[in-house]
Amino acid sequence: MTDHTLGDAPIDPKYRKQMQDLAAGLDHVLNGTLRGNDRKTGFVLLVFPYGDETGSCNYISNGADRKDIVTMFREQIKRFEEQAAAEAEGKA
Repeated sequence: MTDHTLGDAPIDPKYRKQMQDLAAGLDHVLNGTLRGNDRKTGFVLLVFPYGDETGSCNYISNGADRKDIVTMFREQIKRFEEQAAAEAEGKA
């Protein structure tokens, strides 16, 4: 386990209402009236202030299990790194 707590804090109050509204709107656009396990599309919204050097990032989703999100982030980071390496080698 790590003592690293970045991202463990609640949504910054200045973003809370906006992020909740965005999440509700996105969920409605993507899933209509479906809720819970009936949803067909999951999402994650990350909001961060440009120029902030603390690494602050606010997270909200439409109910995705955080363990699944961690796996997805790891896989996505791997793809990004592979794409960047391919681009650097002129293969992309």
